[in-house]
Amino acid sequence: MCPAAYKIAGMSLPILYSFRRCPYAMRARAALITSGITVEVREVVLRDKPAAMLTASPKGSVPVLVLPDGQVIDESWDIMLWALRQHDPHARLGVDGRHIQAALPLVTENDTTFKHNLDRYKYPERFPEQPQSAYRSAGEHFLQQLEQHLGSNPCLLGETWTLADIALLPFVRQFAAVDSGWFATAPYPAVRTWLETFTSSELFALIMHKLPAWQPGDEPVLFGGRDQL
Repeated sequence: MCPAAYKIAGMSLPILYSFRRCPYAMRARAALITSGITVEVREVVLRDKPAAMLTASPKGSVPVLVLPDGQVIDESWDIMLWALRQHDPHARLGVDGRHIQAALPLVTENDTTFKHNLDRYKYPERFPEQPQSAYRSAGEHFLQQLEQHLGSNPCLLGETWTLADIALLPFVRQFAAVDSGWFATAPYPAVRTWLETFTSSELFALIMHKLPAWQPGDEPVLFGGRDQL
């Protein structure tokens, strides 16, 4: 049985299980903030996952969104699409959702090959089969693609952020942070500008707001709302 959604002003709210630094959870929170949807957010300690989250989604990874009708969405891309299809005031999906198909190849590569290399670059001690530099070089193939996309426009699909940008930026941020000195001089100036725009934005500040770990019985913490951006 899924946990009940929190009720405010007679309305039930979705519940989001999240972890501040997880890039998948970051992209989900970014879409929810952008959509203006209010949710109850529950910050998770990954080494001590709450039973309510595991009941909703036994796979045990964040983010997990529990809707008021009990439906569970536990893939970050699906949470993004759900949120922006409810309300998309900044046209992140594009006219008639045209940005979705354009974003899919980038998101697929990000979530498979690039994430594979990112994990190994970030934690080389866990993957001693190759030196850290080899994992960085493998990840650079994706940065090169992004640099090409950003060469003529400030964002991946044009002049403004779309769901492609908010889906990828948290992962590129992790890659850049592994060796910030190297990244500062790497041959990806457009990627650097794109990332710096994100990390200095109000959206980034909102999604990275620190929250205490959730415990059963805690007062609900609300996240989002149409006055956020």
